[in-house]
Amino acid sequence: MSTILAPRVAESAHPARWWHVAADGRLQCDLCPRDCRLHDGQRGACFVRKREGERMVLTTYGRSSGFCVDPIEKKPLAHFYPGTSVLSFGTAGCNLACKFCQNSDISKTRDMDRLMDQASSAEIAQAAARLGCRSVAFTYNDPVIFAEYALDVAADCRALGLKTVAVTAGYVHDAPRREFFAAMDAANVDLKAFTEDFYYKLTGSHLQPVLDTLKYLVHETQVWTEITTLVIPGHNDSDEEIGRLAAWVRDELGPQVPLHLSAFHPDFRMQDVPATPPGTLRRARRIALDAGLQHVYVGNVHDRAGDTTSCTNCRAPLIRRDWYEIEDYVLDADGRCPHCRVPLAGRFEAFDKSQQFGRRRVPVVLKQRSQ
Repeated sequence: MSTILAPRVAESAHPARWWHVAADGRLQCDLCPRDCRLHDGQRGACFVRKREGERMVLTTYGRSSGFCVDPIEKKPLAHFYPGTSVLSFGTAGCNLACKFCQNSDISKTRDMDRLMDQASSAEIAQAAARLGCRSVAFTYNDPVIFAEYALDVAADCRALGLKTVAVTAGYVHDAPRREFFAAMDAANVDLKAFTEDFYYKLTGSHLQPVLDTLKYLVHETQVWTEITTLVIPGHNDSDEEIGRLAAWVRDELGPQVPLHLSAFHPDFRMQDVPATPPGTLRRARRIALDAGLQHVYVGNVHDRAGDTTSCTNCRAPLIRRDWYEIEDYVLDADGRCPHCRVPLAGRFEAFDKSQQFGRRRVPVVLKQRSQ
């Protein structure tokens, strides 16, 4: 039996931003703290930013590893237009080197044939509107490394009244950080652990730039921000570390910022580490709640209590979920508890349970290519 291969989507050479000529003649990328310095033809650590002659280019502009309509809760975002659908897509590459990467086929690929879909920014926005999505998410791999593409998509989304979501590790320099998030309406930031040792040894990066991104988002922007920590047995799951992480979020960001604690599964270069037991997530959630965080969720496991959003004042359940399906929603249209009228932090609008997207995942093809 012969195999028919889909046609290759050629690399792009879109002009990249955020770089300068170093004293030794190399071009230095100023996008993220890696500060890659490149000779002609070399690529940065992310693999997708490349020097061509005397300029830097983005090789994945207009190219994608695939498009899919998801529930917004899957990003995960629990307080950003619950029950709505989001058109999700990513490209390839990553500026971190996580040994536990859960999307390594996309983020760690060095095979550009993995990018078999293509679409202009306008086509993505138009498709999201046509599909009834409330927002577009830059996800699967880190959108920071394809910022030029994401910014153009975001501009076309805003022209159509669509929201934009960045799912990111937050590893980015200050100047591009400000430009990138000015175009976003929501972000879920991976706070992968709370020690420099973990970041350095298991991700090839550093903790402080991520903390800086979180403080910038919460205190200097209107971007709705939630946090995800992948809880990895034996590496970042101690009571002490979870407690310090939660206390930092409480003190530096505020107790209203949602924290998602997600289960790890063996992947990439950490196949020998066991999956996170549900009990570990329940324990970590209790530690974070006891530390004063108001909204702590669990992910990648079935846990209705860990999926429920409650009022911070009277503790009445406001949104009950089963996985990504909303079973009960009693928030007023303006996002207030109907019992005590205290507002819930987040972005909300009138909700019709019969119109929610639910737990579906619908792959879509934006543009058919000629064979």
